[in-house]
Amino acid sequence: MKPKVQVVELGTMRYAEALQRQRETFERVKNQKALDTLFLVEHPHVYTLGSQTDKRHLLYTPAELEARGIEMFEIERGGDITYHGYGQLVAYPILNLHHFYLDVHRYLRDLEEVVIRTLQTFGVKAERKSHPNPKKNYTGVWVGNEKICAIGVKFSQWTTMHGLALNVNTDLSFFNGIVPCGISEMGVTSLAKVLGRRLEMSHVADALVQSFQDVFEVELLIEEQNGRRESNA
Repeated sequence: MKPKVQVVELGTMRYAEALQRQRETFERVKNQKALDTLFLVEHPHVYTLGSQTDKRHLLYTPAELEARGIEMFEIERGGDITYHGYGQLVAYPILNLHHFYLDVHRYLRDLEEVVIRTLQTFGVKAERKSHPNPKKNYTGVWVGNEKICAIGVKFSQWTTMHGLALNVNTDLSFFNGIVPCGISEMGVTSLAKVLGRRLEMSHVADALVQSFQDVFEVELLIEEQNGRRESNA
């Protein structure tokens, strides 16, 4: 029997509120009191600093952050600093990996695969990228030498939180205030930039959910206002 995953679309939500939703759901999923869950959300402007962030990678001063309306949070995920904002599709899988496999590296590669397949839906060839230093990595998804999706996760007792951020119609100028993911030698891009047109966020979300279902081999329960419905997405 395939694992069941509840998909919850949060719409546009401030980072602090979404983080609280994640943490509450994480505890329930970890303790087998809730279904594995996939949150989809779009955040107002925010920089998040992971556990491996070099503070020098935040380039804006507090005054500049305030002037641009950018919030900032230090959080428990891995990785360096990144940006979330309007036009970016953020996915937070809260999964108890006892229902799947106990393999951190496979999980990260599977998240990348979800994004690669999502982009294929729109005719975009994306890929993983290897770091020349074998002790480092370029976790995420790339189009050429520009990053289109950042990935940063937390694991505790084989349960996951945080996730991925796919640039769809993202205003890329907000990346000027940071060294994205601590990588200064390459740039960032978006689906809109690659295709030369804006996309409906709902279409990209649908494609990502379908790819998630295929890669993780799950049965999805889509949350609606009137309850849940089983779906093949």
